[in-house]
Amino acid sequence: MKPVSHFSVALGCIAISLLPNALQAQAQTPAPAPAPVAKPARVVAGIPVNYSEDSVGTYTLPDPLALSNGKKVTDATTWGKQRRPEIRTWFEQNVYGRAPGKPRNLRFEVFDKGTPALNGKATRKQVTVYFSERNDGPKMDLLVYLPANATKPVPLLLNVNFMPNSSLIDDPGVRPGQLWNKEKQKVPAPAYNPSGPMKLTVEPFLDKGIAVASVYYGDIEPDFDGGVKYGVRSLYLKAGQEKFAPDEWGAVAAWSWGLSRALDYFETDKAVDSKRVALLGASRLGKTVLWTGANDPRFALVIASVSGEGGAALARRNYGETIAHLVAPTRYPYQFCQNYQRLANRTDAPMDSHMLVALVAPRPLLLQTGSTDYWSDPKGEFLSAVAATPVYNLLGRQGVLAGPMPAPGQLVGQTLSYYMHEGGHGIIPSDYQAFAEFLRVNLLQSR
Repeated sequence: MKPVSHFSVALGCIAISLLPNALQAQAQTPAPAPAPVAKPARVVAGIPVNYSEDSVGTYTLPDPLALSNGKKVTDATTWGKQRRPEIRTWFEQNVYGRAPGKPRNLRFEVFDKGTPALNGKATRKQVTVYFSERNDGPKMDLLVYLPANATKPVPLLLNVNFMPNSSLIDDPGVRPGQLWNKEKQKVPAPAYNPSGPMKLTVEPFLDKGIAVASVYYGDIEPDFDGGVKYGVRSLYLKAGQEKFAPDEWGAVAAWSWGLSRALDYFETDKAVDSKRVALLGASRLGKTVLWTGANDPRFALVIASVSGEGGAALARRNYGETIAHLVAPTRYPYQFCQNYQRLANRTDAPMDSHMLVALVAPRPLLLQTGSTDYWSDPKGEFLSAVAATPVYNLLGRQGVLAGPMPAPGQLVGQTLSYYMHEGGHGIIPSDYQAFAEFLRVNLLQSR
């Protein structure tokens, strides 16, 4: 992937540079030509894939500000008491599935109470979150880095990651984790690899006075069909029960549930301002943080990276991955509730992804995509942000204006924002500067 050489944030019609002077000078150097982009697959799981805007089809988006009885929503009270619950319940019953609340036996073991780390830049904490009374049952390890010079509770960015914490950062004090491998076995996690593709990036946030935390999603629930018997959902299966009802939680909702349990811990940690906890996740974990922010209003801010279909991308657009691809038997039906399969190949559902985006309002939300991530439909996410903006406007916030797609490296919008890097699926190093600035503006500057 080609790194982003420059980005800016558009506030209305004014572009404000976010890069320090040294980086701005570097950005003036002509960038090398991008590497050739591999042609995306034209058939996935036996289902054709469209990558042509001419074949997207025509569609009409449902109005997020119209109640199910057709009455228009014109005030914040009606949105909060009637329309928002309608939308949230629909996504719960038809996409992600119903999940239980906070468990009665939730408990926390702070086994690293505060150790200087990262060459003195941070104070490290480590916490095991037990989801039940069983020590050998499903549990997750939280890794927390607080700014070393913090003198009062600080905001925090919670990263949900594809690898155990010990594999993501060069810190020998991090407890070695365990990883679910391709054979569906839990094995010791690989050591940190400085050349590896996955890292926990903390410096841009610590420099702004923001703490960073990390959790491995496999600690909450394994990411494979049949993983239900190993993860948190196993705690809620009755004797002899092997699967849940069609409207009950899939793996995405399980991961989301685990993130809410992490926030339960942060509400007990006096070093963290639990009213200013933000979320970051990519791909299926982008879907996860988007649903978490929509479902748990305690989270103050969400950054959903390349969440695509089943996340922020409009389902009505026949472009890239579709619901039919997601729920195909050989792919990811287990990540969603069974009812979601009924939406495959439908264009008449009463809701679409812009309404999921709207559930985060009025809290800050950044949708990050990649210019060549055709499978995840970056334009579909942009259009979703535009269509959700009327809800943000109703609640006194600004979103993303209708118009042409922004250029790569250009952050557009305000409380609801959209940012596309030059490159493909995932998060690239330069994205973190945009994320840190979004947090600064919305969690620090607004105070």
